[in-house]
Amino acid sequence: MKIQPRQVSVRALTSGYVDSGDAGVVGFDGQLNIRPAYQREFVYKDEQRNKVIDTVRKGYPLNVMYWVRNPDPSAPADDSLAKFEVLDGQQRTLSICKYVNSDFSINEQYFHNLTQDQKDAILNYELTVYVCEGPESEKLEWFRTINIAGERLTEQELLNAVYTGPWLSWAKTRFSKPNCPAQAMASDYLTGSPIRQEYLETALSWISGDKPASYMAAHQSDKTAVELWNYFSGVINWVKATFPVVRKEMKSVPWGTLYNKHKDDDLDPIELEKRVAELMQDEEVTRKAGVYAYVLTGQERQLSLRAFSDKVKRETYTKQAGICADGACPEKTRIFKLDEMEADHIDPWHAGGRSIASNCRMLCKGCNRRKGGT
Repeated sequence: MKIQPRQVSVRALTSGYVDSGDAGVVGFDGQLNIRPAYQREFVYKDEQRNKVIDTVRKGYPLNVMYWVRNPDPSAPADDSLAKFEVLDGQQRTLSICKYVNSDFSINEQYFHNLTQDQKDAILNYELTVYVCEGPESEKLEWFRTINIAGERLTEQELLNAVYTGPWLSWAKTRFSKPNCPAQAMASDYLTGSPIRQEYLETALSWISGDKPASYMAAHQSDKTAVELWNYFSGVINWVKATFPVVRKEMKSVPWGTLYNKHKDDDLDPIELEKRVAELMQDEEVTRKAGVYAYVLTGQERQLSLRAFSDKVKRETYTKQAGICADGACPEKTRIFKLDEMEADHIDPWHAGGRSIASNCRMLCKGCNRRKGGT
């Protein structure tokens, strides 16, 4: 990655500043993409925004900003026709541009209310900018390196930095805006915030089998993200039809994974709801969000069942004199230490067995693991 420092005046930065909403934000005579597709909306609070302007007005140095140089291949080697995008420093850049554009006031004073010498002091202020240039393969790693302060980026925002393009721009209209279609459709079933890219991250994880980078790389130049949207809509509609009663525990369920495996199963929503309701009331089940996976898969590990107490395990171990209770144990004559054994339900939990002393037996770890794997 080639990195070159340069000084950019506020006058030059704000020249040609235009905020076109979803269509983008530009400055630096149209050469600087201030809000690339991978960047979030303006999230600074008024106090943070005002401190940026106060720093500039007093002539104090702002933290270094980073731009990426994306020149037109047919353009000259100099910067006269180069195109840039903000890699780090978007919130500071927008604060400055918005103030010079008189979009907000500080102490009831807009930029246009200032005296000419006060205006000139701001416009002549020089920002330190590091211009980065290099292959896409280095971009994500460099972005991770400089993302060390301010409003930190999520993993999905870092991926957006690498795989920006028409596919991502389209996807963000569905998954990444406040009150976006994904949030309206799935807020009862997902955690996180659209503006921090968490809805997009979840949808990509589901459709890609936890390989979002591979999926984004394959679709980066697609004109739309219709495939992802249709898939996501299919998952949520399946959930609504299969589990029609909404509960707060639903927000922590990996719905896409369950949909991928069970979307073609012949499921009875009425019977499923009866079972879910029973399990939600069962004190033995300590992980309620796992109930939905359990009723589809039958895997008890989804439930994090209440464990036998240490007292019950010690008493059962003493009664067994350290001998494994599995009659088929390969080491049936060995006396195991307590920490070499694990508690097991005699009557399985799914058949009504409880985590009480009379239903406990101690197995060596080998036998218990083999039993659990069947």
